Amino acid sequence: MSNNPIKALAGQTVIYGMGTIVPRLLNYLLVPLYTRIFVAEVYGQITDLYAWIAFLLALLTYGMETTFFRYTHKENPEKVFNNIVSCIILTTGIFLVLYAFLYKNFAHLIKYEHNSQYVLLLGIIVALDALTAVPFAKLRKNNKAKLFTIIKIANVSLNIGLNLFFLLVIPETALAISEKVFGPQAGLLIWVLISNVLSSLLSLVLLIPQFKGFRFEFDNSLIRPMLAYALPILLINLVGMVNEVADKILIKYLTPIPDSGILAALGLTAEEYALQQLGIYGANFKLAVLMTIFIQMFRYASEPFFFGKAKDRNAPELYAKVMTYFVIFCLLIFLGVMLYIDILKYFVGRGGSDYHEGLVIVPIVLIANMFYGIVFNLSIWFKLTDKTFSGTIISIVGACITLLCLFVLVPRIGYLGAAIAHLSCYTVMMLISYFWGQKVFKVPYQVGRIGFYTVFAIGLYLLSNVFADFSMGLRLTINTLLIIFYLGTVFVIERKNPLKI
Repeated sequence: MSNNPIKALAGQTVIYGMGTIVPRLLNYLLVPLYTRIFVAEVYGQITDLYAWIAFLLALLTYGMETTFFRYTHKENPEKVFNNIVSCIILTTGIFLVLYAFLYKNFAHLIKYEHNSQYVLLLGIIVALDALTAVPFAKLRKNNKAKLFTIIKIANVSLNIGLNLFFLLVIPETALAISEKVFGPQAGLLIWVLISNVLSSLLSLVLLIPQFKGFRFEFDNSLIRPMLAYALPILLINLVGMVNEVADKILIKYLTPIPDSGILAALGLTAEEYALQQLGIYGANFKLAVLMTIFIQMFRYASEPFFFGKAKDRNAPELYAKVMTYFVIFCLLIFLGVMLYIDILKYFVGRGGSDYHEGLVIVPIVLIANMFYGIVFNLSIWFKLTDKTFSGTIISIVGACITLLCLFVLVPRIGYLGAAIAHLSCYTVMMLISYFWGQKVFKVPYQVGRIGFYTVFAIGLYLLSNVFADFSMGLRLTINTLLIIFYLGTVFVIERKNPLKI
């Protein structure tokens, strides 16, 4: 491994990126498939269901991934793994038993009483993914990034292959089977969920070697402090899920509904219109996927990296340098997406598609996601000082901002209000975490430099809008020059004024 810790982190980020960016990009290819096969209101159901999957998965893993990383540096790693996995298996088993009896009630609650089978499959996906969470964390802890990548890619490859098979190769047969087995309301969407169940099951099977030597173990002297550490992380994750998915869950309840005349002209019921708006929002939200991918792959590599460097005398300066380079790269992604939006927009529907009316949210979501990444970087202060409850408080404030903005803005301006809620939440969390963290665990972040790069990149994007009426070829040429200008400016500044450690 390189002696330069920044290069080492970059290398790990690239390797984990292969396990994150490749699967996510492959999954991204399902978006143009879904937006061409499914009308916006059906895609809205996909957005809604997967929002619930994310929320329930955070509940079932209850912070044990981060706890695993923390306690394997303090206790016997094998013992920690045994106790944590034992807890996960126990709680997942309880969840499945209760869910089997209550899923129809849950389906009625979230307005899927006519498609309760969707909700049943949703629970199975959550349970399978919960069982794989800590084994995946073990691979990360042991620096087995290549195996991590292989399993992730295998999962997504099977998922995509099954989607293509059911939705493109045998759609009529698949539809006939779903109607016969699940009823006429099921449609092709059921095969999206079945494909996910099978691919999640594959991941679990491929992770079986990570359970080698595992035995059920419940050591009270270890579990109690681990649960005490994990509880605030659980609250952070749950509240974080409110920040991440509340918009996708609440839009269908809060979006303003046109009068009956307009609905009749559109050929939609009020419920279908609400799901259509959610589908448009969800599809365009996916255009920010490159930012999300980078943050996720950075998170996989950086969490064990940050904990591993915690005792280093120069750790604060190292964390500051990582933050600056992180923001530089996020802003490059922002410019890459927004300055080539004329091309990327066709990933969410054909020309003239209803989905394209939602492109207005893309720059807002990109910046919001970058702020989320900054919040993750900043969170090191309370994780390293074991003050995880402080992170809970910050997340709760963010959730309150999210919900307040959703309930105030969405009924007035529709899904645009949801994007603004996303941005407002992470802006507030970023500011609170920075100022609070500097009092507890001071890190010399290069705030001025980060602020300059942010304003500079947004300014270049706004400048590109001046050329909106030019031909596409000329616009793309100018926008490419703007990106080169950004990279050149970064190179000159970092070369003349490098961050010292």
